[in-house]
Amino acid sequence: MKEYESAAWRQGMRLKINYNNMMKSALLGDGFTPEEIQAQPLDRALAAVKAKRDQLKWMELPHDQAEVVEKIEETAAWIRKEAEAFVVLGIGGSALGPIAVHQALRHLNYNELPKEKRGGPRLYVLDNVDPERFAALLDVIDLKKTVFNVITKSGSTSETMSQLLIAVDLLKRTVGEDISRHLIATTDKAKGNLIKIAKQENLTTFIVPDGVGGRFSELCPVGLLAAAVCGIDIRELLAGAAYMDELTQNEDTLRNPACVLAALQKTAMDRGMNIHVMMPYADALKYVSDWYAQLWAESLGKKFAQDGSVTHAGQTPVKALGVTDQHSQVQLYTEGPFDKVVTFLAVEKYRTVTNIPEGYADIPDVHFLSGHTHNELIAAEQAATAYALTKSGHVNYTITLPEVNPFTVGELLYMFEVATAVTGELLGIDAFDQPGVEEGKKATYALLGKPGFDEKRAELAARPTENPDYIL
Repeated sequence: MKEYESAAWRQGMRLKINYNNMMKSALLGDGFTPEEIQAQPLDRALAAVKAKRDQLKWMELPHDQAEVVEKIEETAAWIRKEAEAFVVLGIGGSALGPIAVHQALRHLNYNELPKEKRGGPRLYVLDNVDPERFAALLDVIDLKKTVFNVITKSGSTSETMSQLLIAVDLLKRTVGEDISRHLIATTDKAKGNLIKIAKQENLTTFIVPDGVGGRFSELCPVGLLAAAVCGIDIRELLAGAAYMDELTQNEDTLRNPACVLAALQKTAMDRGMNIHVMMPYADALKYVSDWYAQLWAESLGKKFAQDGSVTHAGQTPVKALGVTDQHSQVQLYTEGPFDKVVTFLAVEKYRTVTNIPEGYADIPDVHFLSGHTHNELIAAEQAATAYALTKSGHVNYTITLPEVNPFTVGELLYMFEVATAVTGELLGIDAFDQPGVEEGKKATYALLGKPGFDEKRAELAARPTENPDYIL
């Protein structure tokens, strides 16, 4: 039996949420009252999310992928055997999720390790079309020993499809017309251009299920393949998400982790706190903030409410890293405007203990560190930063992972996804569309001459002429 199949072990790995520093009882400033939290219509919001579960297929990913997981593991095995580099071509959720999980669960210098210590190919994620990016990649990979995974559900994402065109051209000139051992497609089962290309090139193909949007896709093949290729236990990752699914079904909403997070953030927004800072105190969790920023911003930043009224909802996510950003951002957080909520991600047990040796006994301001560990130091700095914020009246709360492992990371990702869905219901908006993103896509298509966008080209041509006085 796997340890994550033990109820006692799962309970020991349960995430902890401490929001005392959001409340009036702890803050020397104006914290929240229990009545404010309880006034949020969480029962209605949770019921609305549950009612949509048939459409929100990302909620079923921890439970319904047995066959897919087997195929992923089989595919990952041959990639690990044959490839020296695995390159993800994707953007948004197709890139941020794989990056976050890899950073969390692999060696922090994974790509620099010798192959025998890595145990798998080096991982590269190309999530931008900066013209220097692809050229730089080609300087460090051997195309004959590289597998690309192109990921786009729509099959029409310009950035990703442009990368695909480059990769296909390079591969065919290097390995010949049959590129099926060097290119994998992850896309919709029927719609879009990538599935057509996948069939034409006879590619191994993974499907992004209906009802799974990009920012909710890390727990499907979009993220699971890269994780498995790099040796992460994807079954444990999904088990953690499944455990959190149980916890977030709790109809006692003030004991439901996702509902509590939603209530805290909605109450903050009601108070005019429209900035949400996420500050992990672990390098392993650094890119969880990047993944979360897309999830929160793209889901909740909406002009229209579900009833059609104009709302301009949303809360701006900001990324920080403890302790690094204690020396660059925390001054603002402790003494600046009361427009922010700070979420700390803390770790009880790090995977390594770093001892601080004895030294410089004649210099007390240095010697006091001797005999301690970096583990103690980073924990003390997180607690001290939370105290400083609380003392100055700035709200904050802490989510603690007992340790960073696939189970707890699965919990964390799934909890944030459900919290986002519940917050969307509290705001009265559709958390699962992205009309603002689509407008930018259409303008890009028009500017590059894509057929069918003549009207948008005309609209762009009719823009006000730029005033040269405003260009320095």
